[in-house]
Amino acid sequence: MKLSEAESTMQKTVEATQRAFNTIRTGRANASLLDKVSVDYYGSPTPLKSLANISTPDASTILIQPYDKGSLNVVEKAISLSDVGLTPSNDGSVIRLNIPPLTSDRRKEFVKMASKYAEEGRVAIRNIRRDVQDTIRKEEKASEISEDESKDQQDQLQKLTNKYTARIDDLLAEKEKDISTV
Repeated sequence: MKLSEAESTMQKTVEATQRAFNTIRTGRANASLLDKVSVDYYGSPTPLKSLANISTPDASTILIQPYDKGSLNVVEKAISLSDVGLTPSNDGSVIRLNIPPLTSDRRKEFVKMASKYAEEGRVAIRNIRRDVQDTIRKEEKASEISEDESKDQQDQLQKLTNKYTARIDDLLAEKEKDISTV
């Protein structure tokens, strides 16, 4: 793995961290809260977003319209059993999720969860750095590159690492701000 591959992988890590952040409630309705919900549809786990149209008609409501009306009850059950923390309301044709305002305790929980996701992202980026450093050192040891080239590549690698961990820190700060905003 060289620097360009490392940068690409670090970018993917930042994107994965962003997707993880999107699953955390902020007090506003957001369809991505349901991204991790899986429905047992005809015996196989299926992502909710492939079984229903998910919309946010206002800031405190998520509306779920299953494509197959027969799946309404299984979708409702899957949401109830998920860790989303919302109670579905089934009116026979659609499911409504009302987003209650966050309590200060829930906000603290969500900030901790966001911090955990951010740390996982940082660790992944540091692991990428370690793997590339090992490759650079092996090339230097095998005399494929000079000591100066090795040093330059490691400096560039450290700059990439700093850049992408800073992006994760920025995303975390933004998410904490969203969670804390009443």
